[in-house]
Parts: sequence; C-alpha cells; structure tokens
Amino acid sequence: MALSKQELFDRIRRDSWQRKLSIRALSRKYGVHRRLVREALASPVAKPRKQRHTAKRIGTRLEEGFGVTLPYTTVHDFVTARRRAIAAEEGAPVEGYLTRHNVPGADAEVDFGEVWIDLAGERVKCFLFAFRLAYSGRSVHRISRSCGQQAFFEGHVHALRVLGEVPAGQVRYDNLTPAVRKVVFRSRLREEDPKWTALREFYGFTAFYCEPGLRGAHEKGGVEGQVGYFRRNYLTPVPRVETLEELNCRIAEFEERETGRRIGSRIRTIGQDFAREAQHLLPLPAEPFETAMTFEPRVDRRGALREVEQDLRRLVAVRVFPVSARATAPTTPTPATSTEAAVPGQTSATAESTAAPRRCAESVSRWG
Repeated sequence: MALSKQELFDRIRRDSWQRKLSIRALSRKYGVHRRLVREALASPVAKPRKQRHTAKRIGTRLEEGFGVTLPYTTVHDFVTARRRAIAAEEGAPVEGYLTRHNVPGADAEVDFGEVWIDLAGERVKCFLFAFRLAYSGRSVHRISRSCGQQAFFEGHVHALRVLGEVPAGQVRYDNLTPAVRKVVFRSRLREEDPKWTALREFYGFTAFYCEPGLRGAHEKGGVEGQVGYFRRNYLTPVPRVETLEELNCRIAEFEERETGRRIGSRIRTIGQDFAREAQHLLPLPAEPFETAMTFEPRVDRRGALREVEQDLRRLVAVRVFPVSARATAPTTPTPATSTEAAVPGQTSATAESTAAPRRCAESVSRWG
C-alpha cells in the first residue's frame, strides 16, 4: 500500500531514532533517494494540534524538572514573544490586531448557540438566541426549538422590545441561512433573504456580515463569548422545565441579575453603561414586525387548498409541532372567506379563498 509523504517521513524518523539505521539503510528499506531521507530527518516533527505546550504547562514542567517556580505572566510573555520570533524566522505573514472601541448606541452583535434542555421529561437540543449591545454588554436571550428563520425573526423582535430601542449603527452577524442566501465571492456583499431585508428596513438598522469561517469569529467576539458565558452560568446543570415559555421567563430574571455585573476591568456595571448607551439608541416603531409566515394559495374547482396543504405539511415536518386548522365564515354575506392554520407558539399561516367555508375547512382539516 502506498504511503503518504507524512506517513513515510514518520516511519523514516522512527527507524532512525529507534533502530539507529543509517541514511543508506533507510534509503534501501523504503526504496527512496537519500535526499528524501535527509529531508525527512531534517523536517520538524508534527505535534498533535490539541496536545501542544501552553504557557501554563511550560511553567509546570520547569517546576517539576528544575524546581524553578516562575509567575505565569513571566512565562506567558516569553512564550508570546518567542512564538512571534519563530513565525518571523519561518517567513510566516504577521497579522496585526487593533483594539476596538465601541461607540455608545452604535453597534450590536447577534448569534445562536446550542443548549440542551430537559423539556417535559425529555432531553432535547434547543438553540439560544443572543442579542448583545457592543458598548454596554447588555444582552437579551431567547430559547427556541429551532434556529431557523422564524426563531431568528422572533428573537430580534423580542430583543428590541426588551431593550426598548434600536441600535443606530451596525448589527454584526455570521452568514446565517435565515438572513443570507448567497455570499458574493471574495467580498462583503451578500444576497439577502427578502423578508430579512424587510425586517432590517422596518427597524432601521444596518447588517454587517463577518468573514466566513474562523477568520470572521473575532469580528463579533463579544456575543461569541456571551453565549458561552450565559450557557455555563445560567443553563448548567441542564434546566428542567415543562415548556420553553417557563424557561424564557427564568431567562428574563437572569438578565435582570446581569445588569449588576462588571465585565472584565470595567469601572461601571452593565446596567450603568446601558443607562448611558440608551440615550444614543433609536426609538422603536409603533408596531412590532409581523414574523408570521403568510401563504396566498389558490383554491381548485373542488374547493381544496392544495398549495396550503403542501406548505403546512412541509412546515410541520420541519418544526415537529402539532397543527390545528380552523375555518371562519364572515358575519355578513361576502364572497371571500378565510381559513387559518396555526402551529401553536411558532407559526401561523393564513389563506384567503372564494370557496365555501365548509369546503375550505375540509380541505385543511383532512390531514390536520
């Protein structure tokens, strides 16, 4: 079986160290030129990615091997400088970073994180929506069974309602599927979902999309850390609730408790910084954004809502929630009637038809 170059190098180095074979003997054993053997012996040994020395581990080994106890900061500063020197010697490109100073009321960050919940006696995976103001660190959270577009929109409406205002500048995002349809090649431009564009324009904020992958993680590091912090401090151990609404009520209490916390070395609490930031936020619209999914089906000659039936089947298959169907007739004679099918607490779908109310109800409730 043919070996990869890395595997071949590993075997050559092992035989050289353990069996003390010469370069000529190694060349004959593996059927390669002596130049390749010399290259294998000269190349650095690859270390496992998750088993490398950290500054703390180096300090521990110095204490165990030489009896020398050094402060962690001393070892950390030396390791940081040495890593940069090694990278410069190898010709690696040096990346620079600037400290970000956030303007009050200008920026916010949004992200989803996975959490596990004991819901009605069953352990299920849910998703924690987090909306964080960059200046004060004031955050609003909401847990849902999905991280799809419906939960994404409802999380925004809930967060802005709790805050009472809207950020005046940018809100930073990953390239989330509920918002972005396509990443334009090698640029910051995005092809957005039309309903997401409607929500942004309704509240009047600008979306800033981070770079795809790990390179973009530092661009919204505040909310990345906030999701992990909230999960460790308020959702550990796994919460046991009967409904998600009960858990979201608890989360509102946790958020109120967070207003008295200081982040890092800040001199003011989150609540004090938010009081200063609130003066620079924009007012909310008079009415909240409508997040419900609305269908406009056509009724066939037999009065069946075929398109609504297919859409609701797909919706229930994704959400895994029960569906109830209800048909209502107008109080005054009119050719238009309506049939409404709703997923409790998640989604509502409305269809208008010129068929008789009974036939519309039968077409929806036949599978509901």
